[in-house]
Amino acid sequence: MRSTGVLGLAVAAGLVGALLLPACSSDAQPAPSDPAPPVPTAAPTTPVSPGPGRFDVPIAGVTDAERALFVDGDRLFETPLRDADGLGPLYTRTSCGSCHMSGIRGPGAVQKMVVVLADGITPAADQSSLPFGNTVHPLYTGGGTRGIVPPADVVNLKITTRVGPPIIGRGYLEAVLDSEIERVAQEQATRTDAIHGRINHVVYASEPNPDARFHAHKKGDILIGRFGLKGRIGTLDDFTADALQGDMGITSPLRLTELTNPDGLTDDLKPGIDVGIDSVNVRAMYVRLTAIPDRAPAPAGAALFASIKCAACHVPTLRTRADYPIAALAGIAAPIYSDVLLHDMGDALADGIRDGEATSRDWRTPPLIGLRFAKTYLHDSRARSIDEAILLHDGRGSEAAESVSSYRGLTAESREALLIFVRSL
Repeated sequence: MRSTGVLGLAVAAGLVGALLLPACSSDAQPAPSDPAPPVPTAAPTTPVSPGPGRFDVPIAGVTDAERALFVDGDRLFETPLRDADGLGPLYTRTSCGSCHMSGIRGPGAVQKMVVVLADGITPAADQSSLPFGNTVHPLYTGGGTRGIVPPADVVNLKITTRVGPPIIGRGYLEAVLDSEIERVAQEQATRTDAIHGRINHVVYASEPNPDARFHAHKKGDILIGRFGLKGRIGTLDDFTADALQGDMGITSPLRLTELTNPDGLTDDLKPGIDVGIDSVNVRAMYVRLTAIPDRAPAPAGAALFASIKCAACHVPTLRTRADYPIAALAGIAAPIYSDVLLHDMGDALADGIRDGEATSRDWRTPPLIGLRFAKTYLHDSRARSIDEAILLHDGRGSEAAESVSSYRGLTAESREALLIFVRSL
């Protein structure tokens, strides 16, 4: 369902990741040996959404055929699935839109659980008390009789929440060149401050997609992780198939099997594969074609954003592939405000979960897209303002600790200018 206004949701769209402005330094200017922070550039030639305050709309300039795919994918994205469609045996929500309403964040959320050491942060080597993995799946149907819930008798069980991230503008993220992400990681490796982002190299976990226009990956290939709060998935079709399987128990030609469950069921009330490849790919195309909402950034705040090194990680633009199959996204400067890298955010934001090469304390820099529609922030919605979200990054060991100090050192006028800029994204 498309929307033309701000939704009054308690957990409306905001940061896709577990952090906001994760990599700024306390210095007003970078050290001489540091790479100069990128200065926000003008909007790319490819338009974003066609009008103020609009989101969940297709990218301006797409073809009629692509616009039709967007509409079809939007409908599938919002359609609730039932037992007869293959829902279950375990599920979290009944539609994609339940966790990403109108393409933005929430209202759906998922709980994660992990056995940690006494420090409450480090995952224990022995996770055998969680035989079905780290995700809580309390709901069941389609023949299931038991969900997956946190065991009551496990010592040092850490339970955390993740709010469904927004999906607007994610086609831009998929289109970014691997070499651009690698370049930024290499530049950060030479810095003398705390900013040292890393690529999350992840395994392509789906079967090969018969539609090879966007990629020709095989199961087991190693990719750059781009999607998910810790960058655990590399492509949007894999992301879509993973969500169908993991959140709704919907199998597809990309993800053939049901989740391991307490009942030991290998199928549900719809025998065999639940949806065809077109069902996956049309949903993925909807995500690819969803526009970045139009922006009118405040110049004074943009300059502050760069000067205190926020732009070192929230990189304003990254170049996209010239051969990306959606022409409107090919060969442009994608205005995503992310380096697509993992950063150590310290003890305070650690969740105990490992995703690929991401540790308990690592989170991928969230793209700052649609931030002005946010009501809450951080991966679990614990922050009620951008100001609070920034201050909550002052944890022990966080790459953003100096950033918080720098932010606190701004004059009231400069701080407000910075906040106005961030709210405009």
